[in-house]
Amino acid sequence: MNRKTLLMGGAAAAVLVALLAWAFAPRPVEVEVAEATMGPFETTVDEDARTRVADRYVVSAPLAARLQRVSLREGDAVAAGDLLATLLPAFSPMLDERSLLEQQARVATAQAGVQLAATRIGAARVALEQARAEQRRTEQLAQQGFVSPSKIEGDRLVTDAGRAALDTATEGERIARHELAQARAALSAVRDGSSARGAFELRSPVAGRVLKVHHQSETVVATGTPLLELGDTRRMEVVAELLTTDALLAVPGSAVRIERWGGPDVLQGRVRRVEPAAYTKISALGVEEQRVNVLIDLTSPAAAWAALGDGYRVGVRIVTRSEASVLRVPVSAVFPLPAGDVAPGSAGSAVFVLDGGRARLQPVQVGARNGSEAWIQDGLAPGTRVLIYPPAAVEDGAQVRVRVV
Repeated sequence: MNRKTLLMGGAAAAVLVALLAWAFAPRPVEVEVAEATMGPFETTVDEDARTRVADRYVVSAPLAARLQRVSLREGDAVAAGDLLATLLPAFSPMLDERSLLEQQARVATAQAGVQLAATRIGAARVALEQARAEQRRTEQLAQQGFVSPSKIEGDRLVTDAGRAALDTATEGERIARHELAQARAALSAVRDGSSARGAFELRSPVAGRVLKVHHQSETVVATGTPLLELGDTRRMEVVAELLTTDALLAVPGSAVRIERWGGPDVLQGRVRRVEPAAYTKISALGVEEQRVNVLIDLTSPAAAWAALGDGYRVGVRIVTRSEASVLRVPVSAVFPLPAGDVAPGSAGSAVFVLDGGRARLQPVQVGARNGSEAWIQDGLAPGTRVLIYPPAAVEDGAQVRVRVV
């Protein structure tokens, strides 16, 4: 071979080696990155819920009689004392001994209800005075710098709850007295056993709206038959059916955001009570679940949710933890370390940090997570760029290239 052929062969071999080296050389993996930032962080329990009037009143027939046609319709407004329905005497059941005993028992029950309502008013007044005294002590200590603002806010909420409980107890006594008057009137009608008194009129015990009419047309009704349901739609509450494990986190006083109710704004609320008894419910997948009712008060101005009615569907976010300023990263950046890589005393979580075009494995301490963010307590500094949704090909020290979105 001549010299020229040897040179050309050597050059071709060098190019081939270079091409093979380029073809098999590792290429940077395209990744997406985000920055660790300082800011507020909170965890929530999200669930569908429904609205209902805080106090529902079922107006029933105090005696067996003939009900005249009811002119009220669902949604009609009524004032306390307005005529709801008219009952005409049905003489046969009114004159027998059984009806007389039943009405006497109803009067005795109504009297006991008045006494119970008076006792509740006394207890509510005592609780309110205790709450006010505690609030005054807290405010005095706050002026000296001995208590936190959260303690002041908590005492203020307890005082507001005590005031609302007193109002409810007072309203309950008025309702009990109205029921006693109705029971006595029914007993009088039974004792007379004649039509001299004419028709028996059922009147509204409260001001509100008609929620349901059980009997619209004229008919004969027995004692205790439900006729109408009343409620004040200006006093609404939200009922959320939470899993018992989530209900343990929704302590009374927790802040609540009410969404997906049909209005333009997010309503604010607060957990008032977690009912003590759970119940079994079958999920859409046929799984038995233990759930418990959590009662939520609306704290937004009434004008903001005036369109809400009884039984409307809403979505609630119950805040279970809130931090003013912590280090946050997208939750998609955090992943568990393999069992063999977990150091003693570590939490077993890590992220990939972008370091000069390479991915570096960085163990971190995770304080909490929510649906979008993770709270990093240790292992990262603010401003650090971390990989989100790291591909399976990424490992410690691997070359990476930031994907341009």
